[in-house]
Amino acid sequence: MTLVGARASLYVGLVATAISAILGAVIGLGAGYFGRAMDEVLMRATDFFLVLPWFPLMIVMMAILGRDFVWVIVVIGITSWPSTARIVRSQVLTVKERQFIERARAIGAGDGHIISKHIMPNVMPLIFANTVLLISLAIFSESFLSFFGLGDPSVVSWGGMLEGAYNFGAFYKGAWWYILPPGLCILGMVLSFSLVGYALDDVLNPKLRRR
Repeated sequence: MTLVGARASLYVGLVATAISAILGAVIGLGAGYFGRAMDEVLMRATDFFLVLPWFPLMIVMMAILGRDFVWVIVVIGITSWPSTARIVRSQVLTVKERQFIERARAIGAGDGHIISKHIMPNVMPLIFANTVLLISLAIFSESFLSFFGLGDPSVVSWGGMLEGAYNFGAFYKGAWWYILPPGLCILGMVLSFSLVGYALDDVLNPKLRRR
């Protein structure tokens, strides 16, 4: 069950993170590049999601949408994009003021060309580093939802295994063999992706690299 549970946890981590990274990148690019009214609207929406407690928000959304596995992925994906949007926006605001962007505008390059050929290559390293960090958050979120009985009961995951162990009294009976394997796997997976994300951030983030 521990080995099978790794499949579900990794699947949630990768797919939910992809949803979050795409949403955050699109919103951050739009807000940073176009600015003005679009920046205000998109950043206020981002602030709204940032100030809401992420776990109660996921509980409410899961209670409304249901416990299907696909909704677990969607809920985690659409509640974890604000950090990516903020990072992308700040980098875009810096890049779009550089001289090579002004030269591209001067020779008649459109917004689509500037974003795809000049802006995106400069923000992709930060998006990639932040995405790796979000994978650990997604795995942790799925484990929390499953442990509290909000995950799909037909899918074996590490959080679901801990929920089953709790329901059958393994925590009180000292049955560590039901608790330790999934718990250590969650801890190891979250720690591994976090360390990789921090290392990539140190390498790819221009501000950290200069220091």
